[in-house]
Amino acid sequence: MAMQPVISAVCQLRQMLLVAIILAAGVAWADDAAERGKLPRRAPEQLQMDSQRLGMIARVVEEGLQRGAMPGCVVAIGRSDGLAYCEAFGQRAVRPEARPMTTDTVFDLASLTKPIVTATCIMKLVEEGRVDLDATAATYLPTFVGHGKEKITIRQLLTHQGGLIPDNALRDYEQGPVVAFQRIDALKLSAVPGSRFIYSDVGFIVLARVVVAVTGKDLQAEARRIIFDPLGIRETDFNPPPGLRRRAAPTELRDERWMQGEVHDPRAFRLGGVAGHAGLFSTAEDLAVYARALLGRRGPQILSAATQRDMTAAVRVSAGERALGWDKRSSYSSNRGDLFSDRAFGHGGFTGTAIWIDPELDLFVVFLSNRVHPDGKGSVNRLIGRIGTIAAAALYVTPAEKR
Repeated sequence: MAMQPVISAVCQLRQMLLVAIILAAGVAWADDAAERGKLPRRAPEQLQMDSQRLGMIARVVEEGLQRGAMPGCVVAIGRSDGLAYCEAFGQRAVRPEARPMTTDTVFDLASLTKPIVTATCIMKLVEEGRVDLDATAATYLPTFVGHGKEKITIRQLLTHQGGLIPDNALRDYEQGPVVAFQRIDALKLSAVPGSRFIYSDVGFIVLARVVVAVTGKDLQAEARRIIFDPLGIRETDFNPPPGLRRRAAPTELRDERWMQGEVHDPRAFRLGGVAGHAGLFSTAEDLAVYARALLGRRGPQILSAATQRDMTAAVRVSAGERALGWDKRSSYSSNRGDLFSDRAFGHGGFTGTAIWIDPELDLFVVFLSNRVHPDGKGSVNRLIGRIGTIAAAALYVTPAEKR
């Protein structure tokens, strides 16, 4: 009889241990789900960021809304350990009827397609030994020759130094991809390859063709294999399905109907919505997961540390500094935060989007808007730069202070 309380206590202890194990497993599962799908939301102070300083973003954005810079936007700021800030402002749409912006709004990323998909896919193929950065594009695309194009290397295309024109005529795309690629193959050069920086959509259309030629799969399929699936992101893709289209921010009118979940870029549209220079759609939280991966400290990785360093290292060009697929400090860097380190890299998109990632500060800034809605006007680059400066200023501890 005296043993009964002891046995009861042991049973209770075993039950408590079992519950603790189950709870721990549940937490681990939840953490893994967060790792693969969305970054955990953290209080800014948990990430060594000043919430009061981050609060200044709302005032800056409100000024932009009042002057008509964009109808609305979503701003996401984070570090390797989580998302410190994710807020929606203004309107998702003002025509044909007003709809409020939400943090899960899907945006046409425009030229963010270049680094996030095309350059990342190329660099993964380099890492896999299937593409050589210093090989010519003609090595993989035998028809991409003539007028000196046979000398253009993959590296030169990634840094917009291939000598190609920014865009060829829209009429070259009217008959679909096959004819469009033939017209690109027939183009003359604007400059000697490697001699001058000329920002070129054509060059990234060619790089996407290299991905297809090397893998035997389309760019969309390779992007899923290399980027979307490993990161567990489910709201990033070309030609978004109906559910995501309903959440998409509209841009402008095309043929008297609003482009919503339909690519704004006219050449990408005529290429079926999947192109190396434009066509990608995403949300702020999905891009936060991608940005965290390129910080290279936590979570699923899509490129090795060495490949990431090669991709984001500064390359001197005639307009300043670029990287492989990315901007660093160039004539296109008006959306760069003033306090970012030399290691920062980023890119902007015509529709009003930008992403900047700074491994030195362990910081990323995502800005998504549809500044072209409803009439093609609006200007957000300076606003994005101010937000980036606020984000960096909100850091409690900088790498220099740690040393």
